[in-house]
Amino acid sequence: MNIQFRLNGKNVQADVEPDVILLDLVRELGCYSVKRGCETANCGLCTVWLDGKPVLSCSTLAVRVDGRHVTTLEGLQKEAEEFGMFLAAEGGEQCGFCSPGFIMNVLAMEKELDHPDEDEVREYLSGNLCRCSGYMSQLRAVKQYLDRKNGVGGDV
Repeated sequence: MNIQFRLNGKNVQADVEPDVILLDLVRELGCYSVKRGCETANCGLCTVWLDGKPVLSCSTLAVRVDGRHVTTLEGLQKEAEEFGMFLAAEGGEQCGFCSPGFIMNVLAMEKELDHPDEDEVREYLSGNLCRCSGYMSQLRAVKQYLDRKNGVGGDV
């Protein structure tokens, strides 16, 4: 099936089989930030934005993106780098394997929720699994990032 969509702001055309998942398609198109983790839609490593909302690309058929907008971390380099500085400062990046999906969700949460409290942050990010961290450093980084964006804190 021939599909057309926008990937990180660029028009893309692809010929895909009906059973191809979005994860495989975006990686084939060079978006290697999208990781294969659990393959059961439980870890968040494969998170991309579909029309600005986070989705798990391991459980989304590629044909569903026809005529839509897909954003990966490659399309959010400036925003990702800004949050990544907070994550690194708190030691929350550890091995970094889960970071792309985690960052995609933090950036989506920032757009979606207005001044979330810690419980809302935890709930929003509950689908992101990290095998290295105890999550406290990641949560501190998110809080500092959101506080700075909301004019509460200082620079890293």
